[in-house]
Amino acid sequence: MALILLLITLIAVALALGIWRASPWQWAAGLGLVALAWQCGAFHGGLHAPHFGFLGLLTWLGLAGLAALSVAEVRRKVLVQPAFKLVRNILPKVSDTEQQALDAGTVGFDAEIFSGTPDWLKLRAIPPIVLTPEERAFLDGPTEQLCAMVDHWQIRHAERRMPTEIWDFVKAHGFLGMLISKEHGGLGFSAQAQSLILGKIASRSPDVVTIVMVPNSLGPGELIEKYGTDEQKHHFLPRLAQGLEVPCFSLTGPTSGSDAATMRDIGYVTKGEHEGREVVGIRLSWDKRYITLGPEATLVGLAFRLFDPDKVLGDTEDIGITVALIPATHPGVNIGRRHLPSGAAFPNGPNWGTDVFIPMEWVIGGQAMVGNGWRMLMECLSAGRAISLPSSATAGAKAMLRVTTAYARIRRQFGLPIARMEGVDEPLARLVETAYVNEAARAVTAAMVSRGERPSVISALMKYQTTEKLRRAVNDAFDIHGGRAICDGPSNYLQSAYQLVPVGITVEGANILTRTLITFAQGALRSHPYLYKEVQAVQDTDTKRGLAAFEDALLGHISFSISNIAGAFFHNITLGLFGEVPDRADGLETIYRQLSRASRNFALVADLTVATLGGGLKVKQKITGRLADALSEIYLLCCVLKRFEDDGRPEPDRAIVAFAAANGLHRFEEALRGTVENFPNPVVRVLLRVLVFPFGRHYYPAPDALGSRIVRLVTEPGPVRDRLTRDIYISDDPDDATGLLEVTLKKVVAAEEAEKKLERAIRSGTVRRYHGIDWIAAAADAGSITESEALMLREVETLTARVIAVDHFAPEELEPNYRKVSASSLGHNSRGLPADAEKQM
Repeated sequence: MALILLLITLIAVALALGIWRASPWQWAAGLGLVALAWQCGAFHGGLHAPHFGFLGLLTWLGLAGLAALSVAEVRRKVLVQPAFKLVRNILPKVSDTEQQALDAGTVGFDAEIFSGTPDWLKLRAIPPIVLTPEERAFLDGPTEQLCAMVDHWQIRHAERRMPTEIWDFVKAHGFLGMLISKEHGGLGFSAQAQSLILGKIASRSPDVVTIVMVPNSLGPGELIEKYGTDEQKHHFLPRLAQGLEVPCFSLTGPTSGSDAATMRDIGYVTKGEHEGREVVGIRLSWDKRYITLGPEATLVGLAFRLFDPDKVLGDTEDIGITVALIPATHPGVNIGRRHLPSGAAFPNGPNWGTDVFIPMEWVIGGQAMVGNGWRMLMECLSAGRAISLPSSATAGAKAMLRVTTAYARIRRQFGLPIARMEGVDEPLARLVETAYVNEAARAVTAAMVSRGERPSVISALMKYQTTEKLRRAVNDAFDIHGGRAICDGPSNYLQSAYQLVPVGITVEGANILTRTLITFAQGALRSHPYLYKEVQAVQDTDTKRGLAAFEDALLGHISFSISNIAGAFFHNITLGLFGEVPDRADGLETIYRQLSRASRNFALVADLTVATLGGGLKVKQKITGRLADALSEIYLLCCVLKRFEDDGRPEPDRAIVAFAAANGLHRFEEALRGTVENFPNPVVRVLLRVLVFPFGRHYYPAPDALGSRIVRLVTEPGPVRDRLTRDIYISDDPDDATGLLEVTLKKVVAAEEAEKKLERAIRSGTVRRYHGIDWIAAAADAGSITESEALMLREVETLTARVIAVDHFAPEELEPNYRKVSASSLGHNSRGLPADAEKQM
């Protein structure tokens, strides 16, 4: 019994000291008091003079050694200097491109999650959705008009190109210059406004949003605005803002996709003739593909590796990645034919050049910015990747929810709306969750960018999470619509989304590698409170200064790690009951506590993963992928809580928050369990099992009844449905396929009681429902329904027939799509040229 009391006391004292990040002498004092109490018989029911045996002597010697670590000189010689040398010897050299990627962007709320003790006030301090009157007017005006102009069937099937009237409209209204400041002729909109504008367009047409998105994401406009010379800004930015120039940005090549830093496109500093005079410039050779807007571009942004073999610019031969602006009409520039990414209508294609001479002034930022291209690209991508694809993926998910809940409420089988069937109820609930979660995270992330942050880690997880969730949402929408979805035609409002989902999955960093190599592998180094400081310290060329910085970081890291171990174990054995909760949690206390607990567990597993795997982290991509998923689920759920508060805590939305929280915590746990069970170090694996899962599984998916409850909230018109699908394009025109859904849904809900009466009459045999019989009139004649109800049901029947109808075509209408490919178009290389064309160049 005494030993059990001693063990309990030691655990309690150790947990308290660890959580409070006690210093070595405090550890020695605390554990010394426990040892003294044991030696005085306090755990045996009586007190006596302390008895010091051999074990007691060893205990006090150990405690004295622990206390000695409080002495700076002792600590430095015994701990810090050996650790500094060890880390310096084993740490792989960080390449220039890796260093620039790490330095790019900012650290935001992701650091709170990595800390294990998120500050909820920092989350609340992120602004809610706020638009200026000008931005709101643009969203409700020109953006709405652009959406109304779109005939997606005409665009993607008949023309398979962007219509001139669409191009003219986006240019005339400044859509291509939302990112450009008003000073230089652009709209100067906030990131939040850009996100919502792109989202509304995406909800109508993935093709149209692409031509607007690209100039406002990673591209020449942003690069010139941030890094260009005054001359470049004054000349190009107004032209880009007015659509007088159509830009593209050429980064990806046949051999450099996700690994863009290995590009083979090169330039050499040399002298050449430009506009009749000899100038210092660059002779370029490149081969790029997958370049969106490339076939329509008048201005080509080009990334390449620059060399200076004659050292014209200085002593460095390999200058590094550089970015230049080249007119598409410049001699030697070749704009290739079109790719067809997923059969899309937006322009995308290759471009290339061989021995093309450009003056040095065409480098973005001029000669002063040569070699800084990778840093420029990473900094812009940190912000752009947080806006463009997350906004379109979020709007896509909201659109899938809007049309699918309407269709499921209108479509009847087995005598009831299919939305009331449990098999359909399940994917509908997923759609509700996806739309709510994606919008919550989109709004928070866009607000971060609007206030000047460039969240590199968060932007990566947002890109892959929102596009993957959209893929699932589109599949769920297709499954529920059935044959209505798979038959293409003018009235099919799902097909374009289904076609183009893989594009979003692939571009701006393919999701597989964004998940496994960027989100956690880069995030751990960037967002960890001490790790990056340690790396910087050991790579400092000034050893004395590096050692001092390393000591501060190392001591902080040790204290942090011990706190994580103690904190995670404490929260897990107490089931999170003592997790931190902010003021005014308003019924969300349990979710906040469990998020605090989850963050502690993530910080512990992440810290031990980095410490154990070190430089081998990059090759353990299943581990890093799961940890990226775990980080994502915590961030997304934090955004869900903020959205609920920013929306004014609407009571009906509590069920949606509860549903999303249960599922998010369950997915978090599955990701963490997968990490622990597959951890390559068996000792750490066992330790993590004990610390993180002392009682086994923590979380379970949301119950079925809760899913059914939230589906009922959105399958009829009302504020919840509107709130979940806000800021997308919604038509009320019955001649528009989606507008027809809106009109019919209202009529169906209004006629629900009359429909029930008719169904009862049919089931009782009073009325027979077959072709050739007017069953509505028969029901009215039999007194089963009134005449006014009969009129209502006739209108609903007519509208419903239109909603569930599918398009069909005469063979000659489809003939262009069946033409045989001519021999002359076969055998093209990556540039879109015939295979033998290169030999002639």
